[in-house]
Amino acid sequence: MQAMAGRADISDRHIARKLKRRKLQRFSHISSTEEPLGQPKKKRRSSSTETLENQKGRGDSISFQIFPPELLYYITSFLPVKDIIALGQTCRYFHEVCDSEGVWRRICHRLSSRLRDENMGGNRPWKRSAILNYTKGLYFQMFSGRRHFVSKTVAPLFSHGYRKFLATKDHVFILDYNGTLFFFKNALVSSSLGHVQWRRACRFMLLCRTAKDFATDPRSDTVYRKYLYVLATREQPVAGATKRGEGSGVAPASSRLCDCVEVYLQSSGQRVFKMTFHFSMKFKQIVLVGQETERSLLLLTEEGKIYSLVVNETQLDQPRSYTVQLALRKISKCLPHLSVCNMHSNQSSTVYLTNEGTVYFEVHSPGVYRDLFGTLHAFDPLDQQMPLAVSLPAKVLSCALGYNHLGLMDEFGRIFMQGNNRYGQLGTGDKIDRGEPAQVHYLKCPVDLWCGLNHTLVLSQSVVDFSKDLMGCGCGAGGRLPGWPKGSASFVRLQIKVPPCVRRVCSTRECLYMLSSHDIEEADAYRDLPASKAGVPPSDMESLAARSCEEYLSQLHKCPTLEGRTAIMKEAVGSMPLMTFQKDFFWEALDMIQQAARLREAPPSS
Repeated sequence: MQAMAGRADISDRHIARKLKRRKLQRFSHISSTEEPLGQPKKKRRSSSTETLENQKGRGDSISFQIFPPELLYYITSFLPVKDIIALGQTCRYFHEVCDSEGVWRRICHRLSSRLRDENMGGNRPWKRSAILNYTKGLYFQMFSGRRHFVSKTVAPLFSHGYRKFLATKDHVFILDYNGTLFFFKNALVSSSLGHVQWRRACRFMLLCRTAKDFATDPRSDTVYRKYLYVLATREQPVAGATKRGEGSGVAPASSRLCDCVEVYLQSSGQRVFKMTFHFSMKFKQIVLVGQETERSLLLLTEEGKIYSLVVNETQLDQPRSYTVQLALRKISKCLPHLSVCNMHSNQSSTVYLTNEGTVYFEVHSPGVYRDLFGTLHAFDPLDQQMPLAVSLPAKVLSCALGYNHLGLMDEFGRIFMQGNNRYGQLGTGDKIDRGEPAQVHYLKCPVDLWCGLNHTLVLSQSVVDFSKDLMGCGCGAGGRLPGWPKGSASFVRLQIKVPPCVRRVCSTRECLYMLSSHDIEEADAYRDLPASKAGVPPSDMESLAARSCEEYLSQLHKCPTLEGRTAIMKEAVGSMPLMTFQKDFFWEALDMIQQAARLREAPPSS
């Protein structure tokens, strides 16, 4: 027994020595790259022997491709949406993994409980729903006050992206892709110093679940936006039809889906009026025209026809019921072959955009007609609903209508402006009215176009890094053009940081709004401009540029102050067809020169 115990002790010592020797070998292999100073370098072994030894020591390498797809989907779904998109750009294999619906389905489950049973439809419903909810947001910048920064409102978790928004006198209304209308309430809060401050959209409530579209007073001043008109779908029971239930009672028959227009107070969200249409009438858009006492509601059907009815807003809050007459609009009567796809309106005019890309005007005021067309030759005061065609060389995709000027975007990404140019709101570099559409040549890759009372905003995207800038022209009073208080007759880059997924812009007297939402189902709308439709020849372009430079030089000679000359130079740089980083360079250089001149002119301190 003693001999057996001695042999066991010897074997244990032998095993301990082997383990200690292996640890020393591993440590010497790790630290072999760092040799002490003063000792001669050892000869390196061949790479083949090193690889063989490394393979023996490490074993076979593990690849992600040997994992089952369900496990990869489960691991990848815990990453943020931004990191998943970046991972999908590394290689073809991870692109297939990150583009699969299994990953995005788990992300939708994690984002919101409502997304577990609902998706957005389309080819990739789960991915579309996840990206819409990840990129949704409403950003705003106040014009008043000293602090100018972009803020973000609250975002409901159960909303499916943001499709449309509208700012009223006190609050904001947002419609998502599932037809849910949200009522974002603003609030007055007191700060620590006792001052009263605005908090934009600090809370929200659900107004309607089956909304198709909504509209309010088309004037730019939000003071007039008292009521909100909502086009929705409601279930209506069939009149006179009954069915017998399980018991002896009699229950009404199955209901039908009918379109209706509901009117809400924008201050409280209370419904004050409702009108229901026949179940055979299906509408998709609503706009308003006219004054409060004779408000015309224009309704666009799914077939492209336009119907109208007249409502007196001063009697909406009275508890009574009456019948309104729904009539076919004259553009659908005179031109029955036209299929209208979109409408825009202001207080006294309407623009119709057809599926073929043609534009038709309907002007009800002689003053606005003169501003838009420069003459009253074809204006008929007895027939104000007669549509007038606007001729353009290409198909028009979208348009924006201000008080007395119009903006159009064609299929090649070009912008055309028409109408009154008293404040330079057309962005043509001068203040001459245009009775026909005039192209603005230096604007490229526009995303959205908005026309206000006397200024215009364009959201553009860079081709190089896909960053977005907000360009503006026209009157700059009240801070409506941040960085340009005196305004500009040409489109200049506004001093505001634009979030990367912004797709809609809108401005009121107090605030600038930007709606953020990215839909992967929306394809690129613009096409490459062919050589035959290049537009203005180079000789005319050079002459226009030379003329504008001469005008800016004459202004510089007449201006006596350094601040005025710097402002003129900034406006000239903004009107030149330069890239965004080049314009930023010149503007910052001008600011530095102005600051250095101020320091030189300042008296020395005692």
